[in-house]
Amino acid sequence: RLTQPKNIMVSANTRPGSGCYISILNIIQGNDIDPTQIHKALQRIRERQLINFIPWGPASIQVALARSSPFIENRHCVSGFMLANHTSMAELFERLLRQYDRIRKRNAFLDSYRKEPMFQESLDEFDDARETVQSLVDEYKACEKSNYLDYGMNGGI
Repeated sequence: RLTQPKNIMVSANTRPGSGCYISILNIIQGNDIDPTQIHKALQRIRERQLINFIPWGPASIQVALARSSPFIENRHCVSGFMLANHTSMAELFERLLRQYDRIRKRNAFLDSYRKEPMFQESLDEFDDARETVQSLVDEYKACEKSNYLDYGMNGGI
């Protein structure tokens, strides 16, 4: 259930065919957790290829089991939390870059920065940060390809 799109809190498309997972950490909390059921569920995910993983490495799914706190009442027997790194995050960073480019083109909201000694002469720090985010987007896109391990070998990174 943790990998279902309705349970995702970021507006990125993680549906099959729209990128791949790099790694997943699941934290499952409850007193009646059966580790064999969790192992079987993970096997089903891998065998049926219900979610896409990077083509250049193994499916990295880590699971941490925890008991429920006796001091906090919870109406659910089991609860879960998933922390995942997915290549669709590039979409979010691209959206931020487009917004930044529009603001930078109009020089909007930059007056208060120009008053600071660090930015009085130039706003190069902003442009350097933009380049860093762009390289992150490029790496996420390269991560989806089977030759990712060669990425940056020829002066890319």
